Amino acid sequence: MNSDQPAGAAGYFPIFLRLHGEAVLLVGGGEVAARKLDLLLRAGARVQIVARALGAEVRAVVDAGRAEHIGAAFEPALLQGRRLAIAATDDHALNAAVAAAAERAGVPVNVVDDIALSRFIVPAIVDRSPLQIAISSGGAAPVLARRLRERVESWLPQGYGRLAAFMHARRAKVKSRETGGLPRRIWEQFLDSPGAEAALRGEDQAAERVLDGLLAGEAMRGEVYLVGAGPGDPDLLTFRALRLMQQCDVVLYDRLVSPGVMELVRRDAERIFVGKARNQHTVPQEEINAELVRQAQRGRRVLRLKGGDPFIFGRGGEEIETLMTHGVAFQVVPGVTAAAGCAAYAGIPLTHRDYAQACIFVTGHARKDGKLELHWDQLARRGQTVVFYMGLQTLPQICAALIEHGLPRDWPAAIVVDGTAPTQQVFTGTLDDLPARIAGADIRRPSLLMVGEVVKLRDKLDWFRAGAAAR
Repeated sequence: MNSDQPAGAAGYFPIFLRLHGEAVLLVGGGEVAARKLDLLLRAGARVQIVARALGAEVRAVVDAGRAEHIGAAFEPALLQGRRLAIAATDDHALNAAVAAAAERAGVPVNVVDDIALSRFIVPAIVDRSPLQIAISSGGAAPVLARRLRERVESWLPQGYGRLAAFMHARRAKVKSRETGGLPRRIWEQFLDSPGAEAALRGEDQAAERVLDGLLAGEAMRGEVYLVGAGPGDPDLLTFRALRLMQQCDVVLYDRLVSPGVMELVRRDAERIFVGKARNQHTVPQEEINAELVRQAQRGRRVLRLKGGDPFIFGRGGEEIETLMTHGVAFQVVPGVTAAAGCAAYAGIPLTHRDYAQACIFVTGHARKDGKLELHWDQLARRGQTVVFYMGLQTLPQICAALIEHGLPRDWPAAIVVDGTAPTQQVFTGTLDDLPARIAGADIRRPSLLMVGEVVKLRDKLDWFRAGAAAR
């Protein structure tokens, strides 16, 4: 040990040490020792423990035969033949004695939370076995290292362990069959292909077919990602959605995708706007379907980014029917649908046992002839919440029809505009007066209509507006 070593990681040589089957001495039997014991056992070490008393966690491991309790008192002779030693007690003098004896014996030692006594330190670890990521500040800022580990944990899918295992199992195959260049080139192509995504999902047969195609010199096949972008707030994206947004080659998006979400798409990806505005279909759905096929057949990773969820009034089903017809690989990533997101941010629970025992999602979009034909007798019932997507233009028709089929004129209703965004607006009223309340609002942003007694709870549960005021 050298207490004069440089501060921070500059004084350390980062390594990964193979401990499988190796003898390790752990001094201590409490909670801290239990955490180190778990890490050592994961590495396959043969752990022998010296401690006056064993805590419940350590005792359970010893009783299960996974580690051995060899004594209550530490003696320097116990270090003989050890690959590592760890001191994890709350007795500073004992920890110092273990460290000094380990130094004399030439055994690397770690004293938990005491960098001055440690020959090596244990980093913050992100475990996606066989893939591991170690983060260390060299003892300068361990809390920061742990915080970075948390960030990486949230970003790195669990499936990366499956991907690493898949690649490891096929290293010899690629090395023996690849003749046009280095194996590294094949693996780089594989990681950019649908094969990597298949391996992440544990679909090894599909991944194997892609790898075999690359080894045979076939052109890389494309893939389409149908990703739900949620109602607007980028924080509502799933981890998987964000990962695919970061690796696409081209993105097809519409007006319901918020600017904040678009900021998270890979910077150099080609952007194709296919949005549909009210009474103005910029690109027909059939052309969108065809474009997805064309882009994928060029070998590109195609992101179809949709507001809300792809399968809730998002025409995702129509798009994947076309993709399946043309044999294009695809995956679907659900998103927070507008009804759920907007209701939550507006402080309007879609269900509440005192007011609504059911919730119905309905399209409020009129036909080309202007008519809105819905099962009004089913919608105009108490004890439920009805959410109308794309219902702003037909709001007067909706309110009139619900009243005509039995709901009272003072039945609560709300329009949520720009839901989940900082610019969110909520207009509340009744079936009788809500159309007049928004008549002069000149609403041009995406909006959602909610009808039901749960709307009465907004004033009490409006956490988002209260939080914004506080900020």
